[in-house]
Amino acid sequence: MAARRLARYTFSMETSSLASVRGGRLARAATDPAETARRAHWVFALSAGVTLLLYLVPYLDIVGRPLIYISTLVHELGHGIGALLVGGDFLKLEMWSDGSGVAQAGARGAAGNAFVSAAGLVGPAIAAAIGFALTRRRKWARIGLVAIGVVLLWAMIFKIRTAFGLTVAGAVAGASLLVALKAHEDWAQLLLGFLSVQLALSVFSRSDYLFAKTAETGAGKGISDSAAIGQAIGGPYWLWGALCALVSLAALGLGAWLMLRPARVSRPASA
Repeated sequence: MAARRLARYTFSMETSSLASVRGGRLARAATDPAETARRAHWVFALSAGVTLLLYLVPYLDIVGRPLIYISTLVHELGHGIGALLVGGDFLKLEMWSDGSGVAQAGARGAAGNAFVSAAGLVGPAIAAAIGFALTRRRKWARIGLVAIGVVLLWAMIFKIRTAFGLTVAGAVAGASLLVALKAHEDWAQLLLGFLSVQLALSVFSRSDYLFAKTAETGAGKGISDSAAIGQAIGGPYWLWGALCALVSLAALGLGAWLMLRPARVSRPASA
């Protein structure tokens, strides 16, 4: 039986695209499928539009700076949760203010450790896809935000071991639970859609990391996740980076379709 091996999975992040959403209360939507589809399109367009402003308006990136760490948090949680899914160990998660993070996790055997490495790389895309699907309906969005809050509270208590990481996770968990439990369902749908857009964009803004051989974090320099996959089961790091990129794109495509798909229109039965 192969020995269980613990590894430190790292992620470096320089930039991202997040912002605060301001505006009046959204109008209450009807429950018919056509209105649900229109509303999902509107939420997606608003979330993307606010994000686009961060690229076009000078100095507006300062507003979104406190939020750029979300994709790092999800990336590292992807490693840890991936380890638990294959019966491995998730010991701790560390994050630093430079946007980097490390998850100390491990699994049994080479294939298990490769899966743990890949789970962090595709984690933001899968989380975004799930968020998109849940944003389709307001009640689903509320449930999604509660789930985010519960998972992050669990991570804060048992896994996160840096003050900065606790601050980031606490802010996201607090905002998610506050909106889910106290705010109107409109705001739950908007917040989850906005967070999902940011995670989706991080897949592209940090795509260079998929093809990196090393990673520089607050814990020092080490091998990248793609290189760790190659080290575990063979193959060049760029090949595994490309495969993880394809999986991420497929997940995002599916999630976007589930959110934005046309409404089913029931036809009256013919006489």
